[in-house]
Amino acid sequence: MEFRTKCLIIGSGPAGYTAGIYTSRAGLAPIMIEGPQPGGQLITTTEIENFPGFVDGVKGPKMMEDFRSQAERFGLQIITGMVTDVDFSSRPYKAVVDGGASTVLAESVIISTGASAKYLGLDDEQKYLGMGVSACATCDGFFFRNRTVAVVGGGDTACEEALYLAGLASKVYMIVRKDHLRASQYMQRRVMENPKIEILFDTVTLGLFGQDVLEGARLRTSPSTALPKEYEIALDGFFLAIGHKPNTDLFKGKIELDEAGYIKTASPGTATNIPGVFAAGDVADPTYQQAISAAGMGCRAALDAERFLMFSEE
Repeated sequence: MEFRTKCLIIGSGPAGYTAGIYTSRAGLAPIMIEGPQPGGQLITTTEIENFPGFVDGVKGPKMMEDFRSQAERFGLQIITGMVTDVDFSSRPYKAVVDGGASTVLAESVIISTGASAKYLGLDDEQKYLGMGVSACATCDGFFFRNRTVAVVGGGDTACEEALYLAGLASKVYMIVRKDHLRASQYMQRRVMENPKIEILFDTVTLGLFGQDVLEGARLRTSPSTALPKEYEIALDGFFLAIGHKPNTDLFKGKIELDEAGYIKTASPGTATNIPGVFAAGDVADPTYQQAISAAGMGCRAALDAERFLMFSEE
């Protein structure tokens, strides 16, 4: 089956749905291919309290359900499936869905495929996801006020997360597999000078435990240490800070990416190196990665696409 549209949105989530709302209201009759995880990362978030307008907070799945309903109310057509190939060599641009089950021809494209948090690969991570395990201190740190938490990682991001959590929690462990931090000297100094933060060097996580929610972690020191051992620490929260992977494998060699794989955009706009192709949300944002900033970027991408189409039709 073949579809045609003035604007194709690849990927759902705050950026994609916001782009869908704006392009629908602009009369572009957009089509969205929602991808393998409709609603994006927020589907796995239990409670959101920092998005304006939700006075009492809102659960991630409920927020994404409302985003979707609002976009559909204005006319966004949503196709269940996954884009498996794209052709940006000429307009109209082409997207192949589910290996050829359908194709979409579009005069403009907004890519909002997001980014995925990197995990350690422990079975327990998924078991306690949203029940003590998180990949975003800014999102979930508030729920761990005056509690004991751990941050996994040794780079700048891990240090930033640990410092943020130290302003809320009573105790913060940093679990670092090497014998040193990879962060900048400035960040290292701030972490080491914070009395709430204890750095566990040469340490890896073997597993997590708890009845219904996270209660602690099983750790092991490196065999190279003087007294290698396995032990447990009590925890209320376990934060992954080992980076994110942008969902851009589909676009490699077809659009300009930075060294980490994020789509490059012409700041402050959302245009990529291909005229008429725009990117919004975490797929093009290695810095902020928040629902509110993704939604704002989705708005900008929609406005950029509308202007592009306006001038390209003259």
